[in-house]
Amino acid sequence: MLRLIRYVGLGALLAYFFDPENGNRRRALARDRIPALFRRSTSRVEQAARGVSSETQAVTKKVKHRKEAEKPQPDDVTLARKVETEIFRDENVPKGQINVNAENGKVVLRGEVEKPALIKDLEKRTKNVQGVREVENLLRVPGSKAPTAS
Repeated sequence: MLRLIRYVGLGALLAYFFDPENGNRRRALARDRIPALFRRSTSRVEQAARGVSSETQAVTKKVKHRKEAEKPQPDDVTLARKVETEIFRDENVPKGQINVNAENGKVVLRGEVEKPALIKDLEKRTKNVQGVREVENLLRVPGSKAPTAS
């Protein structure tokens, strides 16, 4: 029975392609479309392979660089500039009235600010800068006695 179905299918296919009126056109279309089908499927497989490859590389890089490498301690001038960049980012901070010094990771803030809350905020921002080990806050509000260094 299965053999009969195969022979009938083969006969229908031959009749389709060797039809006297349209067979030539159908054969030409088949010659164009069958290689194009293989080219498309090949390019889809290649594209999927490239996607898998790039995903694998990305995962490899993520695993390799899970922990950020320790950066060397910046020199004193660089650390002071980094602190200045961070604390003077806010336009309400009086840039000309605050002095920032750094020595071996210890940052000293000196000067006058208008609001007592700003003193604590500047100290907190300074502590968040990478490379700062200690902060000595000698900031004061105008009219108050200057704190002394310990």
